[in-house]
Parts: sequence; C-alpha cells; structure tokens
Amino acid sequence: MDMLQCRAARAMLSLGVRELAALAEVSPDTVARLERGAVLKASTVERIQAALEAQGVIFLSAGDRALGTGVCLDPSTRSDAS
Repeated sequence: MDMLQCRAARAMLSLGVRELAALAEVSPDTVARLERGAVLKASTVERIQAALEAQGVIFLSAGDRALGTGVCLDPSTRSDAS
C-alpha cells in the first residue's frame, strides 16, 4: 500500500486520520507520515493496510480487476510520472 492508496481508502471510508490510527493501533502521526510519503517499517504499513481491509477496502495492484465499480489512477497522467 502506498501513500495515495492509504489516503484514497481512508476517504472512501470517511475516516479521519485519528480514526484510522485507532483502528490500526498506531499514532495519528504515523498515518499522517505515511500519507505524506514517508518510508515506514513494513510491519507498520501492514497494520494500517489490515485495518483498512477489515473495514472492507480491497487493494489492487496494476493489472488487477475490480470486483465491482470503483476508481483507479492512470499513472501516465500523473504530473510526476517518468
């Protein structure tokens, strides 16, 4: 899970940073740092992702197909795309 996926998943669930932090049992600053692009321990990111998945979020990798309607970001349209 990357920073954009975290932010999007949190928005889909209408969760605040503090609410997600409580669900993942991490500090709100940890969630905020992840969403700013900081590199966190893999186990910390896994805890946050697991908390989002427990609320019904399904994370997709490039090429995966969604189970229903949804949104995705075309990386070729990103201003920071190489």
